[in-house]
Amino acid sequence: MAAQVVEAAERGATLIADRVIAKIAARAAREALETVPAGAAPHATVEVHQNSARVRVTLELDYPGDLGAQCAAVRRRVTERVRTLAGMEVPEVTVHVERLHPASAGGARERIR
Repeated sequence: MAAQVVEAAERGATLIADRVIAKIAARAAREALETVPAGAAPHATVEVHQNSARVRVTLELDYPGDLGAQCAAVRRRVTERVRTLAGMEVPEVTVHVERLHPASAGGARERIR
C-alpha cells in the first residue's frame, strides 16, 4: 500500500501572533516618520481576525509640522509592511497622536518674548 502524499499547503496552518503583527506595525510607523521625538517610539496594538489585521498606532510627533501628512504616511507604511511581511490585509489603521513635541524649544521661547 503506497503512502498518499499531502501537499505542503494542506498539512496545516501558519499562525502569526498578534504581538508580532504589532511589532511590525510599530516598526513601520517609525520608518514612515522623518523624525521621532527622543524616547517616544511608536506603539501598536492589533486585532487579528483570520487573514485580516486592524491596527491602532499610538505615537508622538514634532510640532509644528504637517500632522495630516505624517499620519497618512504612517497609515500607508503600516498597511504595506503588514501586508508584505505577514501576508495579512489591513482594512483599518487608526493613528492616535498622544503628544506633540515642540520641534525647537529655543524657537518657542523666542516667540513668547
